[in-house]
Formats: sequence, C-alpha cells, structure tokens
Amino acid sequence: MTLPEGHPLRDGRTTHSPLIAAYRSQVPSRQPVWFMRQAGRSLPEYRALRRGVSMLDSCLRPDLAAEITLQPVRRHDTDAAIFFSDIVIPLKLAGVDVDIVPGVGPVLSEPIRTLAQVRALPELTDSAFEPIREAVRLTVAELGSTPLIGFAGAPFTVAAYMVEGRPSRDHLGPRTMMHSAPEAWDALAHWAARASGAFLRAQVEAGASAVQLFDSWAGSLGLEDYRQRVAPASALAFDAVRELDVPRVHFGTGTSELLPAMLEAGADVMGIDYRLPLDEANRRLGGRTPLQGNIDPAYLEAPWEVLEAHVREVLKRGSAAPGHVLNLGHGVPPETDPSVLSRIVELAHSLEPGSAHRDPGVEP
Repeated sequence: MTLPEGHPLRDGRTTHSPLIAAYRSQVPSRQPVWFMRQAGRSLPEYRALRRGVSMLDSCLRPDLAAEITLQPVRRHDTDAAIFFSDIVIPLKLAGVDVDIVPGVGPVLSEPIRTLAQVRALPELTDSAFEPIREAVRLTVAELGSTPLIGFAGAPFTVAAYMVEGRPSRDHLGPRTMMHSAPEAWDALAHWAARASGAFLRAQVEAGASAVQLFDSWAGSLGLEDYRQRVAPASALAFDAVRELDVPRVHFGTGTSELLPAMLEAGADVMGIDYRLPLDEANRRLGGRTPLQGNIDPAYLEAPWEVLEAHVREVLKRGSAAPGHVLNLGHGVPPETDPSVLSRIVELAHSLEPGSAHRDPGVEP
C-alpha cells in the first residue's frame, strides 16, 4: 500500500528533510536533532497550556495535542516534531479503565494478569483513532517541511503497565508472567502490539513521516526472554506500518545488550540511550544501521563548555554510523532550562554533518 495522497512523504514536503535523509543513510543538508520528551515538560508555554487539563484529556483534544507538539519546534528549531501523546492512549481509546495520576504515572483500575482477563479486553476500532488523526492533520499542516514522528509504546512496556497496574521498579510482574503463565503473557503482548501498531498506523496515514516505538522498560529483560517473549510482539507492532514505507525507529532504555535483537524486530533506525557510546553501538549493529542519540541528560545542567564538549563527542562517535540523528539518550528532565536545548540545536546546525571530529577542540 502506498501512502495516502497528500502525505508529506508522497508530495515531497519532508522527503529530503535532514531527519529523513539521516534515517535513510543519506547525507543530510544539516545535522538533524530533536529531543525525546521535547513536547512540553521544560517549556513554560506547555505548562501554561496544560494548566487545569489532565494528561489524557490533553492527548485526546486535537487542538491541544497539535499545539503542544508544535511548541518545541517553534522554540528550538528542531528537525522533527514528536507527536504529543502517551503510551496508554490506545488503552484509553479501547475502553480500558486507565488514568495518568500526577506524580505516579499510568494506573489501571484492575491489573491484567489472567488469560480470561486478556480475552475480555476490547479490540480497538479504526474509528476510535479519529481524535489522533485530527491532531496529526492539524500538526502536519503547520509543520511544512519539518517531519512529524509518530509515537507509540512498545508492547512490552505497555503490557508491563497492564500487568502491574501502575509503574514498577523492576517489572517483576510481567517478567514472572512470561514463565508462570506464558499463554496469558503472549496473548497480552500481542494485544498490546495490535493496539500500538494501530496507533502508529493512524498517525502515519494522517501525515507522520516516521515512527518511533518506545520500549522504556525492556532493559529489565534478559536477551532470551526478549527474543522469545517480546520481540515477536514488537515485530507485530512494526508490521502495522511496514507497507507504508516510513522509517521505523526502535528505542529502549538500558537495552545495550539487546540492540541486535531489537533491530531484528523490524527497525530501520536504532535509538541508543546514554549508557553506550554510539561508535560501540554501531559496531554491535554491524555498521549498517542509522543511529539516534545519545546526549546524557545529566549534562544539561553542566557548564556550557562541559556540555558542548559532550555534544561534540556524541556527534563524533555518531559519525561512525551510516546516519546519525542527534538526540538525548533519554527524556528531557522537566527542570531543564529551555535555552540550553536551543543552544544544543544551534551548535549541531553550525557543524557540517559528520564533521564534529574535525573541530580543533576535539581529538580525532
């Protein structure tokens, strides 16, 4: 299936953008950069817009979701927008009783732990995603040649919340379920995969030029558990957009030992967290995969000369890969000074892609 008529990749608006070029292992016109969790958090205009509006309501109101998605692009001149949403939005749209409790995170009224409960879960209808499509359409109309990246939680992370019923430190519940109730786990992981995949597809059909699957908690898994009990579900989520031919990014935290398996699940680009240098990630992935990352958020409050040296080092190491999109190795902390993020973007854009190692202040 081809992309819908009028899609930014089909009519050429985003086809040659720096982000898409890097994602496709081409030489970009400038070093592309965006920030995970860039939609809000550190921006005063975001906090003003969100005042008195719950997280889920802000995600499901197309005008609000679009405006929040656009704010960081206007503020920082990033090379992509990441769609403002939450990984539990597909659950909410399916009719699962879930809320995001301030200071806690996603909380389900009833954890899902048995096969009977999984079989009772409602399947999402295509029409349920209309608020998402409308938000994407509104956003893309304002972005012009800047690509929108579609967002979804990876099946393991979504299912982990469903099993625990709330955030967890060690995700023992879903890891235990894999072995104590494997049929129930596989059914739940595949339900989450279908939900996340449909979520991604709705965003692409409405105008997203790339997608990213966030596996926030996959780092709690061993390699064999990942390969046997998680990778098939992640592949199913990616399959929902495979025929639409948009770049697919896979990101996890604490997943350095899982990178090849995560790539095999269907990614075109691998997001790397701050724990692993990009040149080592490139080596582990065989030198054939574009990378995204991986500024350590801990540097964002350091003196500028310290942060600048770190950013240049990340760019130097990223130049080893076939393509590199500069990003954080995790999300923007809420207390971050927005001007620091803008300064990182200005630095990245001032350098020729792949040239950071030629700066006299950085060892080659």
